[in-house]
Amino acid sequence: MLVCAAALLRSSTVGLVGVVLAIYLTETGSSPSVAGLVIGAGLVGATIGTLMTGVYADRMGRRRTLGLLAMGTAAGYAALAFSHQVFVLVAIAFCGMVNGMGRDRGAASSLEQAILPETTSPERRTLVLAWYNLTLDAGHALGALAAVIPTLLINWLHADATRAHQLTLLGCAGVMLLSALPYAGMTSAVEIASLDSLRAGRVRFEPQARRVVSRLAALFAIDGIGGGFLNSALIAYWFFQRYGMSESSLAVLFFTARILNAASHMLAAWLARRIGLVNTMVFTHMPSSLLLMIAPAAPTAGLASGLFLAREGLVEMDVPTRQSYVMAMVQPHERTLASSVTNVTRTLSWAIGTSLAGVVMQQVAFAAPLFIGGSMKIAYDVVLYRAFRHLKPPEENR
Repeated sequence: MLVCAAALLRSSTVGLVGVVLAIYLTETGSSPSVAGLVIGAGLVGATIGTLMTGVYADRMGRRRTLGLLAMGTAAGYAALAFSHQVFVLVAIAFCGMVNGMGRDRGAASSLEQAILPETTSPERRTLVLAWYNLTLDAGHALGALAAVIPTLLINWLHADATRAHQLTLLGCAGVMLLSALPYAGMTSAVEIASLDSLRAGRVRFEPQARRVVSRLAALFAIDGIGGGFLNSALIAYWFFQRYGMSESSLAVLFFTARILNAASHMLAAWLARRIGLVNTMVFTHMPSSLLLMIAPAAPTAGLASGLFLAREGLVEMDVPTRQSYVMAMVQPHERTLASSVTNVTRTLSWAIGTSLAGVVMQQVAFAAPLFIGGSMKIAYDVVLYRAFRHLKPPEENR
């Protein structure tokens, strides 16, 4: 419950920032290319933070690590509100691990994913992770809806757009500080039992786990780069420019998308019990990419929004199933490291894709990131299915 409470607060800020960040940066004079670099820098920072979490969190203490991560991101949001120079923005995004993707997949989430499977049975592992991801996406939905805040501040306080966005980022910093409080209430039961071994530096994968995790990480890199081209900040900017949608309309659109994401997690857990984790990951993910690739052909904002929402109803179904699959393939003492490695790969890949997406959008074609990202995700699905369809988690072999 405390993990979910912290995740709800954190993901709310991520959902809000994912909608408004690129718009805020361009309003203060940055180009789409710079916006992409800033978002990418934040993801690189999150990547390093996730890697450090995987190596040191169990030694430092999981509760302490989670609290420090929350405070670091809060400082990043606050600093971002008052900086406009490119190099400073990039440095702040990097150090504060600022997430402009609109989805919370950073260091804190990685550690929480390692904690939760140890609280339940293998048969209920996917369901627990589905509830956790439902909580995250509920926060994403609230955050996306809260993207109306800059507009409300402009109307109520007669602030200009820049000031309204600065106040919004400061509010996000305050919420991130609040997210550290639930961690302080956790008991020592969330800490790893073999602490002496961890302090001695003997945490490593067994050979079988190493092979599985390395292959999965390589595939997640392909998916992550594709996802970087499809980040929420640039998709919101695409709707903003292509169809002239207001921030208020985008807030409603992304709120609806996050609600669909949240509902899809529970459907994924139900489906995985019937057709298996790998099949659920692949056969729901591939159609979602096709839907988004069709969206640029839509003549109206309504039709494009419909295709986008249909995609959002499917695209997150691989999240709890993917997390559950990784946790099932390793031993309990390997879970923090496995979660870190796979999440690091995805986050770094997101950073690469996001940094390229802004340039591609500006220099090649406005909708090009949608086609590139969708194609890479389809390639990932095909290779994943061929490589892992016969390697089942223990509960599916019973």
